[in-house]
Amino acid sequence: MEVRFSGLFEDWQKNARELLKKNVPPRDVLWSEESGQQPLFAEASNSEGADGTEKAQQSGEGAPPSFKVPKRFVELARNVAAFRDTKKWGLLYSVLWRIAHENHHLLKVETDDEVLQLLRMEDAVSRDVHHLHAFVRFKKVTDVEGERYVAWYKPDHKSIRLAAPFFAERFAGMRWSILTPDGSAHWDGKTLSFGAGVDTPPANEDTLEELWSRYYATTFNPARTNLRMMRLEMPQRFWNNMPELANLGQVLAKAPTRVEEMIAVQKKMPGAGAFVPPNADLRQLRKAVTGCEGCELYKHATQPVFGEGPADARIVLIGEQPGDSEDRAGRPFVGPAGEVLNRAMAEAGMNRSKVYLTNAVKHFAFEERGKRRIHRTPRLSEVTACKPWMEAELEQVGPEIVVCLGATAAKAVFGAQFRLTEHRGNFLESKFAGKTFATYHPSAVLRADSQAAQDDLYRILVEDLKTVAAETSKSARNGTRAVSTTASNRKSLFT
Repeated sequence: MEVRFSGLFEDWQKNARELLKKNVPPRDVLWSEESGQQPLFAEASNSEGADGTEKAQQSGEGAPPSFKVPKRFVELARNVAAFRDTKKWGLLYSVLWRIAHENHHLLKVETDDEVLQLLRMEDAVSRDVHHLHAFVRFKKVTDVEGERYVAWYKPDHKSIRLAAPFFAERFAGMRWSILTPDGSAHWDGKTLSFGAGVDTPPANEDTLEELWSRYYATTFNPARTNLRMMRLEMPQRFWNNMPELANLGQVLAKAPTRVEEMIAVQKKMPGAGAFVPPNADLRQLRKAVTGCEGCELYKHATQPVFGEGPADARIVLIGEQPGDSEDRAGRPFVGPAGEVLNRAMAEAGMNRSKVYLTNAVKHFAFEERGKRRIHRTPRLSEVTACKPWMEAELEQVGPEIVVCLGATAAKAVFGAQFRLTEHRGNFLESKFAGKTFATYHPSAVLRADSQAAQDDLYRILVEDLKTVAAETSKSARNGTRAVSTTASNRKSLFT
């Protein structure tokens, strides 16, 4: 039986499910990729379980009873589907058949020849996705909708669909397209979509090469220069796509001086630990923060902005840093983003006066443009330097729930690998609270490029705060708390 399909994982999945249902053995199936083909079995139903496994039912002589396809096989198949060799489809179906008929735990037998082949394919695709993340370079172009950043790249495998979500998160505020010979990915600021491939690079003016070269020279770490390892990690076949390597010799020549500069900067940023008094209460911490010189930000900001709210608050909201209004007033969330937050909290049923509000960074990080001070995202070194203040605040408050507003706050709490787009809206455990929650920063609402986008982000923010409020109300009714202090000492959060 020849099965013609589009070559996408989802189509193979539907066809494989129906073949299993009809008890068709692998030896009787020939898989053929044909662009534009619909699945062989048009009436196939979606039977993927909520836990990521697949429920498959077989019928016919010799068929096993209903079973669940292991979640690991679904993940493996999705990754292997990007491997360029078409023999993958028959191999995947053969292993699926054997899981259903012979050994449900077949994937744990890594010495099995077919399993080993699939694992090697998955490994090759994983390396290819890593290369795509590392070596894609965008070019700025202008279309009817304004600026768009376009990249053309030729991966070893059909990896664009696996790699694209990384760029959607990394460059969420940009409109961009990544074109490959096998397909294209497009991001409009809200939606990730896929289209046809482009065989050759687009003929666009490369306005980003100079910018990227400067960026690379700025972020280059001279203390880790190892040419042999660089060649291993960045094979020479990628170099034509990397304009920053044109200046590599000059950058390497400056490496010793850069190392000395980095050491000097480190001495200038000792961190806030030395300025945080031990065992201090919130009043003492607020007084001590005025003398903090843990990073360079104190030299340019008007004043530090410490947290405010009741010392027995059940909820702590953590933002990124004070803005211009907060820097002048000395209070958190009193500017435009604070107005959005106040409105969202009110709609969610939260009383701001009973929530503790603070920021991951206590001084305003900004760039001067004429007489204006423009917000810039705090550097990782600045967030790290300021973290002892946040830790001291949370230790004193001992909240039931910590809410991280935006990626900077979330990474300060969970670590640099945290991804807001993956974990937003879920209660997770952190060292600061048994229930820790991440959502968008209210400033994201203000930065959205259209009224519709603003409305969507604001709606999500309100819904997330309602989730937090409902969780706090539930624990209050049950008389429970996720921390050691008792609920009887806590005031009601709600009006």
